[in-house]
Amino acid sequence: MNGARRGFARASLAAALVLVILPAMRPASGADLEAIKKKAEVCAACHGPDGNSTNPVVPSLAGQPKQFITTQLVMFREGIRKDAAMSPQAANLSNAEIDDFGTYFSASKLIAAGQGSVPDKAVSGRGLVERFKCVQCHGPALLGQQHIPRLAGQQAEYLRVQLRGFKASTRFDMDGNMTSAAQPLTAADVEALASYLSTLR
Repeated sequence: MNGARRGFARASLAAALVLVILPAMRPASGADLEAIKKKAEVCAACHGPDGNSTNPVVPSLAGQPKQFITTQLVMFREGIRKDAAMSPQAANLSNAEIDDFGTYFSASKLIAAGQGSVPDKAVSGRGLVERFKCVQCHGPALLGQQHIPRLAGQQAEYLRVQLRGFKASTRFDMDGNMTSAAQPLTAADVEALASYLSTLR
């Protein structure tokens, strides 16, 4: 089995773990949420208070779909998606802890990263969202759904890096859809999309 097929098999296994094990976890009570909030304080060092990042290269987790958060944490834990900071943080997480983090951050209110973009970039970015049909997967308001991330209000620099990674086929992509979608993007397209998406509420 070659590397690509091995990677796909591992991604499929991790996805199955997310879809089968995590949704079966118990719903969190008010007391549980307080305990989870305490546990999530370690995440604030990089992802900001309540998952609102103030670091341009680190994503906000607040307001992301729960399934997206839990899927990514499983991918990091299983070594399928790799990151120098996140891989060791996720390595020893239990399914229950992953579910807790998904519950907490998905319920947190996102403070949009962008403060308003240059008008021509906003117009260009909006047109690109329509042209490349981003809403088909990321939802009508680009708030994400299921295992697909929220783009609205995310850090612009983080979005730039991810789009460049998808285009270069260096960014982990569970189903290959984003790698495919990013191929036609020019450097100007990436800049316009990232700038526009970061300003959305």
